[in-house]
Amino acid sequence: MVVKEEEMVLVTPGEVLGKATEVKAGKGAYVAKHNGLVYASLTGLLRTLSPPPDSPDQRPTVEVTGHKAHGPVPEPGSVVIARVTKVMTRMASADIMCVGAKSVREKFSGIIRQQDVRATEIDKVDMHLSFRPGDIVRASVVSFML
Repeated sequence: MVVKEEEMVLVTPGEVLGKATEVKAGKGAYVAKHNGLVYASLTGLLRTLSPPPDSPDQRPTVEVTGHKAHGPVPEPGSVVIARVTKVMTRMASADIMCVGAKSVREKFSGIIRQQDVRATEIDKVDMHLSFRPGDIVRASVVSFML
């Protein structure tokens, strides 16, 4: 892969990096399913990587290389460990403690929605029977909002 040095700029979480039809999301970037845009998920330098010449997908890959001091940032598809802080009828709030195997340095909160607790009979999920404040949960990030 070739890095286009002239395109290296500082970006912050939530900045649009391009359209998913034109670029692929690499490390530190994700595609929002609702609008098909690629966003930065952390603060760092934007790098554009050219695809290998023999690759069937000729879209360049955009990635954000963050500074190590920032720590990991949750992004769609990430597996996180979180502590449940509040349980309501249709959702539970949780504070994210780890992204993958790395602990976070900043505070990130998440919502566990009733319809995301299990795949079948989602209308029968009782959040108060499923979670209690203080529970430690392992979850997959479905979406990311600033």
